[in-house]
Amino acid sequence: MLRTFIRAVDAINYRLGRIVMYGIFAMVGILLWSSISKTFFLPSLWTLEIAQFAMVAYYILGGPYAMQMGSNVRMDLFYGEWSLRRKAWFDVFTVFLLIFYLGVLLYGGLGSTAYSLGYWGSEPVSFFAGLATGSEEVGRLERSPTAWRPFLWPIKAVMCLGFALMLLQSLSELAKDVIRLRGEEV
Repeated sequence: MLRTFIRAVDAINYRLGRIVMYGIFAMVGILLWSSISKTFFLPSLWTLEIAQFAMVAYYILGGPYAMQMGSNVRMDLFYGEWSLRRKAWFDVFTVFLLIFYLGVLLYGGLGSTAYSLGYWGSEPVSFFAGLATGSEEVGRLERSPTAWRPFLWPIKAVMCLGFALMLLQSLSELAKDVIRLRGEEV
């Protein structure tokens, strides 16, 4: 059952990560247009803010892929010389800290997304459950205070998705470490 979970989560994050990594070209295009429009035309109001939104999506959705590929930053002073078993023990300990942190981020992100959809209460999870069943309605949508004034719920929803996928990838890495500690191949 653990191996099925690992394969499913890794497959989702691998495919999404491979797609999201091309988002750098979208950001370059947006910023290039921003430079061109400021130099030769009237400056576009939307370019810098949409570039920020694209960067957030790129970074947040690419995080689980980076974790899966092992390209996240580690303090390798001691870790690099350790045996696989000792690394697994250390990773089991530290992944619990990461899971707690990501849980707090996800809960806060859900609250912020609920707020951006016009929910003023203090139970964002029940709000989304109510949206799914039809007992809740979307209220006044939050907008950015800039001149362009885009809605904020789409980027907040992307952030929640990224936090959830990172949490799942953390659980997958924990399961891999548990399998390694049992002396089995992943």
